[in-house]
Order: sequence, then structure tokens, then C-alpha cells
Amino acid sequence: MTDNPNFSGPIGVFDSGIGGLTILDGIRRKMPQYDYIYLGDNARAPYGTRSFDIVYEFTLQAVQKLFSLGCPLVILGCNTASAKALRSIQQNYLPQNAPSRRVLGVIRPTAEIVGTLSQTKHIGVLATEGTIKSESYTLEIQKLYPGTVVVGQACPMWVPLVENGEFDKPGADYFVRNSLEALLAQDPLIDTIILGCTHYPLLLPKIEQYCPKGIRLIPQGRYIAESLQDYLRRHTEMDQRITRGATCQYFTTESRTKFRESAAVFLNEAVEVERITL
Repeated sequence: MTDNPNFSGPIGVFDSGIGGLTILDGIRRKMPQYDYIYLGDNARAPYGTRSFDIVYEFTLQAVQKLFSLGCPLVILGCNTASAKALRSIQQNYLPQNAPSRRVLGVIRPTAEIVGTLSQTKHIGVLATEGTIKSESYTLEIQKLYPGTVVVGQACPMWVPLVENGEFDKPGADYFVRNSLEALLAQDPLIDTIILGCTHYPLLLPKIEQYCPKGIRLIPQGRYIAESLQDYLRRHTEMDQRITRGATCQYFTTESRTKFRESAAVFLNEAVEVERITL
């Protein structure tokens, strides 16, 4: 792997599974001119219940793979990886091993925008067990907006519902309703809810069905795209290193067929995917 600060390549987007396709889709809609590589570690998904050490190990392997494929910039389009691995990669791995490359996450950009949207300053977070336990959203939001109340609710069944294509079936209603009720029971003053997992936008119709009127729901794709666009505007040296061919390659650690089927649902288009190992 070369770390020549003058080399150029695509933007890498990583997720533990297929949820990060919602982040990729948002970014590509906003900035279609760039080249992209998407890597899904579907064989080892989900990451939500795994330990910090394992999530760091798996995430670092994926980042190294995307670096080896030529990406100067990698987006962790996965809330669990952003919560459990991003800081260690930025502070411990990059300075010694890839000082000219950058790895960004999805939690801080979401925290930055949500504080400007809430009127009551009571914010709810629906996410995986790992993201909730890390308290990453609470720490980031309260650092940016002191005095804001942040309440989290783990939704352990939501990712499996999406991964197994059950997100639009009647069986999903019970789990969506229960998690929303549990969150709002903790704090009835919540007026803004972060969908803190990239899988959750596929459950949005059901979430909207059971969410009380007047509560704003925040899926992340659009806001991450705006944040990345702003980042590249401020860091022109990185922007100049991103190739512009409007292409997108897809890689998975699991079944190509399964990935293609899932991608068709997430992106509403057929994609070609290559299987790789990490």
C-alpha cells in the first residue's frame, strides 16, 4: 500500500453489511461526479452486538482493504464502526501507517445537524446495542450543544428485519412500535429522533406510522452527504485527490447473489459486485 500524498483514487464507503448503501446513495446523489468503492462485510454482519476490540479489528481490516484498492478517503457508513473504531483508527493507526489518508464517520455530522433541528433540546436515538452502549451520540451532541438531553433506545431486531427482507412485512410492526414506545416512555419531551443505524431508513414507512405527529425523524444519508461535501470544500488537497469518473464498484465478503438482491432494494438499481476476503 502506497501512502504517497499525491496519489488519487475513489472515495471508499464501508459498512458491516448493506445498510451503508443508504449513505452511499445519499453521497452519490449529492456528488455524482466522483468515483466510489463500496465494501460490505456481509459475512460478519451485524457488528452491533460485538465487542469494541472485535469491531475495531474488523473495521481496520476493511479500511486497509479500501486503502489497498486506492482510496485516499474512507467513510465509515456504519454507526457501530463509527462509535467503536473510528477514534482509534484516526488517532492510533493513521498517523503511523497512512498519514496522508483520512477516515471519517457518520456520528459527528449527524450530531452537528440534529442540534439545530430540535426545538425542545430533547433528542432520541434509535440504534444498535453497540452504538447505544458507546454513548457516542450523547457525548457528541452534548459537546456541541451543552444542556441537550439525549436518550437512546437499542433496537436489536431492526437490523435482522432489514437484512432478511422483512422490513416491509407485518411482523416488523411489533418491533418498530415497541422500540418507539420504549424510547418515548423514557422522555416524552423528545421532538427529534435520530435513526442511528444505516439500515433503518428501510423501516421508515413503519417508523412514521407509529411515531407521534410532530416528531422529526433524521435518516442520515442526506446529512452525511452534505457534511462530506463541506469537508471536501474545506480540504481542497483531499478533494483534488478524488478521481472523477462517476463510477462505483461494489465488494462484499459474502454471497454476490445475496448482495445484488439487497442492493436492488436499497438502491433501486441492479449492481455488479465482486466477492473478496479481508
